[in-house]
Amino acid sequence: MQALTTSVPLVIGDQPGPSSTGATFDSIDPADGSHLATVAEATADDVARAVEAAAAAARVWQRMRPAQRTRLLFGYAALLEEHKVELAELQSRDMGKPIRESLGVDLPIMIETLEYFAGLVTKIEGRTTPAPGRFLNYTVREPIGVVGAITPWNFPAVQAIWKIAPALATGNAIVLKPAQLAPLVPVALGELALAAGLPPGLVNVLPGRGSVAGNALVRHPGVGKVTFTGSTEIGKQIGGLAADRLITASLELGGKSALVAFGDSSPKAVAAVVFQAMYSNQGQTCTAASRLLVERPIYDEVIELLRARVESARVGDPLDRETEIGPLISAEQRASVHSYVVSGAEQGATLVSGGDPAPDTDPGFYYRPTLFTDVTADMRIAREEIFGPVLSVLPFEGEEQAITLANDTVFGLAAGIFTRDVGRALRFAQTLDAGNVWINSWGVLNPASPYRGFGQSGYGSDLGQAAVESFTKEKSVWARLD
Repeated sequence: MQALTTSVPLVIGDQPGPSSTGATFDSIDPADGSHLATVAEATADDVARAVEAAAAAARVWQRMRPAQRTRLLFGYAALLEEHKVELAELQSRDMGKPIRESLGVDLPIMIETLEYFAGLVTKIEGRTTPAPGRFLNYTVREPIGVVGAITPWNFPAVQAIWKIAPALATGNAIVLKPAQLAPLVPVALGELALAAGLPPGLVNVLPGRGSVAGNALVRHPGVGKVTFTGSTEIGKQIGGLAADRLITASLELGGKSALVAFGDSSPKAVAAVVFQAMYSNQGQTCTAASRLLVERPIYDEVIELLRARVESARVGDPLDRETEIGPLISAEQRASVHSYVVSGAEQGATLVSGGDPAPDTDPGFYYRPTLFTDVTADMRIAREEIFGPVLSVLPFEGEEQAITLANDTVFGLAAGIFTRDVGRALRFAQTLDAGNVWINSWGVLNPASPYRGFGQSGYGSDLGQAAVESFTKEKSVWARLD
């Protein structure tokens, strides 16, 4: 792993190094705006070199016995466990996530995901189908070859492994293009893959611009699958490019998720879960519960509990283990968040708390957790993904209005229900048009369970058994028996 405030390389083949042109960009610490690291900036030529290295490594990887691949992946997971504190601190400095989340949530999820897929390597099976006449028909699942992956800045560690683990488990090699705003942990993961003894070129990491390295990766004829997590706008472009090439794509895109709290819920439980569901990672989460729908009988109490909790939240240095709210990723992101807050006030929503940069935090990119009430479904803050710590609360009366409001969005990534009525919870879960639904909870994840969106939130999954299908190609074999 590269130490902080040093030159951060590309990871291609067996030797991390500079880009083909020597170009670099700066990684900025969002907590104070200072220079954090100088990062090699990948070019289209670097992408071509990485795809070539990945194709060669895939051939080596596929010739190994599955049990040998399993052992190597478990060794990789063990090495990540050994370096988890360093990786957590690196992530928190690079993108501002509070260390309590990086170390307590992200790194455990990352390691558990890699261990799950390491165990899956020896369990990838085909099937035998009934065949007419004297024939045997069976299917096998084969690796695609080289997977191109593009990841976002809000979960650098988790999202990188969500791409790397299923790709490697199914016999592929990967070329990963991490977000330019937070590339340090993905590069470290590439270096650690080499240290763990994985074949050189199996995990290549190319920080750089999406318009250059990202486009070159998606367009490269040696890439057989693309997996992307990011904005809906960019996801549509990538999906279109993949469709033109007739290759598969997995797209996990934006969200505007609703958490619905019925009147029989505990207001304290609702407020506690909503605070974490909305304000963790400063609201820079695709599944953030940014629309809270509360039934009238508990509306006022939930609002008051949330106001008190938001105003007591500790905003500050992400490396302080007491910090609950760190900085946003950049000054541009903070300006975007504030423009939504201004819009909400102009459209008639009531600003209960927050709505401005946190005091005494310059030159960092902080923004106070913000709470709006009197929000209506036609407001921008209720319809568009803000990607910041801004919660919109809408009242409702009855189950029919609740489902109408919850599904009144082009997105379909996540949704949640709070109620003590089991029948209503299960009925409501069936009616919600979202790929991930939580009942009396939020954000529970398991690498064995698919994580996917509907509508403008994309399609495909990098997790669970669905990933085996997504990262392989199925071949049907017919054998005549006479």
